[in-house]
Amino acid sequence: MLRYVYGDQLQNFPRLAASMFRDRADQFKTRLGWDVSVDADGFEKDEYDTLNPLYVIWENADGTHGGSMRFLPTTGRTMINDHFAHVIGGGEIRSPFIWECTRFCLSRDADSRMAALLVVACGEIMQHFNVEHFAGVFDARMVRIYRLLGASPDVLGSVGEGREQISVGLWHYAAADSKKILHRAGVSMALSQLWFDRSFGTQKTAQLAQVG
Repeated sequence: MLRYVYGDQLQNFPRLAASMFRDRADQFKTRLGWDVSVDADGFEKDEYDTLNPLYVIWENADGTHGGSMRFLPTTGRTMINDHFAHVIGGGEIRSPFIWECTRFCLSRDADSRMAALLVVACGEIMQHFNVEHFAGVFDARMVRIYRLLGASPDVLGSVGEGREQISVGLWHYAAADSKKILHRAGVSMALSQLWFDRSFGTQKTAQLAQVG
């Protein structure tokens, strides 16, 4: 199932959180060779994990991590504005209607639908938090994945060539896109809503919708 968990709630899901941070280390450090820090517990964490982000995490039947993403409003500190502003010509992305999405991670044994399932969660966040766009940094390997998902971003800028290319993009998730992604993920709109409600509660979900 999909869980929506704020950073200060991760302590309530110790097995899920530990396996997520270890899978991040495995993906970003071991498989991709990124220059990221891994602590003595084998966890990959960075400064943005300390800002109480919202995590979307797929929880396997045994309580472990299958895939995840991390979200922060661009009204505060973000990876793009702090470290990748040069990719978009030195400007900033800052709006209450744009959230940054980072640390897209899939476990080694993730289900083939996992990427689509995480994108389903993006639609729920947009709908309930009044988010119009997601912003993110991505490398060349992700271009094909986004295309297959039917979720290619509007590219705001790129640096580098070939496999070394880094880009910043904006994603918009329309209602028509939602139906396609739900089909690819193999879940119904009702089930997606149920997962969201289980994390936030039906009363909280209604409040978020009213604010939006």
